[in-house]
Amino acid sequence: MTPTTSSDPAARRAELAANLAEVRERIAAACAAAGRDPGDVTLVAVTKTFPASDVRLLAGLGLAQVAENRDQEAAPKAAECADLDLTWHFVGQLQTNKAKSVASYAGVVQSVDRPRLVRALAQAAGAADRTVRCLVQVSLDEGEGRGGADPADVPSLADAIAAADGLELGGVMAVAPLGADPRPAFERLARVANEVRLSHPGATIMSAGMSGDLESAIACGATHVRVGTALLGGRSAIVR
Repeated sequence: MTPTTSSDPAARRAELAANLAEVRERIAAACAAAGRDPGDVTLVAVTKTFPASDVRLLAGLGLAQVAENRDQEAAPKAAECADLDLTWHFVGQLQTNKAKSVASYAGVVQSVDRPRLVRALAQAAGAADRTVRCLVQVSLDEGEGRGGADPADVPSLADAIAAADGLELGGVMAVAPLGADPRPAFERLARVANEVRLSHPGATIMSAGMSGDLESAIACGATHVRVGTALLGGRSAIVR
């Protein structure tokens, strides 16, 4: 993985291509170890703090799933890349007053963690005449302040999403606790995901795993991994 970015488009493309090949090799190896088909795992590129030019390069390399965690960065970047056939994922904590903006470009909101946000997104999606796929963000830690619904509240929140006009229940998402073995947390998420699927068979997404723990997530059944640093380098780039 290359920790810095290049201002030369050809060199940057080569960097991203090398990083992408390495990440795909990791996904393939993790799937082989788990007895899974690599085609069942979707790679989502987390492009926060990186420019739209990088999004274009990744799209040229075959990546169509892109994630952002701040609306004030995501909205203009999505507009700049509107000519590309991309699915934008919103993965950060989302305030209800940003729901209208996010629903205008995001095909997937992975961080739905409370009923009020469900209502705000449904209203926004309806006004924009769009259907937004939503994942219930599940809290797997205590007091880390990264959002997420208590596992006990996930079924009712999933029901609310499934019943809302303009929204589609996709499944669940979580971030592993900091500084701990991620495997137990991802195993817990898998149990929550299975519970949701009992009531909503179409909610097949389990979004888990990032640059440092995607192998553990895949071993536990993740269908989507959200990778930033391993693809794009360290988070020191300035959006341009």
